[in-house]
Amino acid sequence: MTSPHKSRALVVENDPTDDVRRLGDWLVEGGLDLDVLKAHAGDEIPGDLDGYAALVVMGGEQHVYPGPDGAPGAPWFPALEKLLRRAVRYKVPTLGVCLGAQLLATATAGAVERSTAGPEIGATLVARRDKATDDPLFAEVPMAPDVLQWHVDEITRLPAGAVLLAASTHYPHQAFRIGPAAWGLQFHIECDTAMFASWAYAEAQTLVDLGIDAVELLEAVDAAMPDLEEVWRPFALRFAGVALGTVPTAGTGMRRLPLLGA
Repeated sequence: MTSPHKSRALVVENDPTDDVRRLGDWLVEGGLDLDVLKAHAGDEIPGDLDGYAALVVMGGEQHVYPGPDGAPGAPWFPALEKLLRRAVRYKVPTLGVCLGAQLLATATAGAVERSTAGPEIGATLVARRDKATDDPLFAEVPMAPDVLQWHVDEITRLPAGAVLLAASTHYPHQAFRIGPAAWGLQFHIECDTAMFASWAYAEAQTLVDLGIDAVELLEAVDAAMPDLEEVWRPFALRFAGVALGTVPTAGTGMRRLPLLGA
């Protein structure tokens, strides 16, 4: 068994177009060292989180649910969902972003489907829910924070016992927590303008079909960047604090349980 690296976080990258970017900078600022696992490039998902202080699962264009042939949305998803279940079971601080949040939900018996409300794309607001007041990450988040969205699927059912932390009119499950230390965000907090612009370029025809002006979209995204940093940089620093044991987990007034393998 390897000795634990108490400041090390495992970041799982599902898609080369959605790296950890600004979120990674903030987590490093918060004291974490990041091991980036590029699952899309063939890096193997580990069987456990021995020695890791946290798990971060990023987004991607894949679907969580199986395809028409019954195959998983990506070959590594079963192993990643198993790892997410292990993280929740052993209270390893976990953050899932967009696809990562959907995987966290399905790994713990929630449900994800194609959204009947259609794609959600661009700079939007979400509404903080009442229970966010007692959450170690969301307590300091404003009532209606700026976020970035790009998804066609939605979490239609939260896992049993999950705490809803943020919602919006057409997509009710925007942020949630499972147990004391696993969070899912349907929206993106990692993007800079260049990342979002690359998505818009790749999906130019989709934007045309939806009647979205790409120039106006990117202008709005760029204008939101300072507000996004104001809210989500401290959020990321608090997550790093949970991982390092300097911020209490939900429902406790104490440091979290020791690391696996500690």
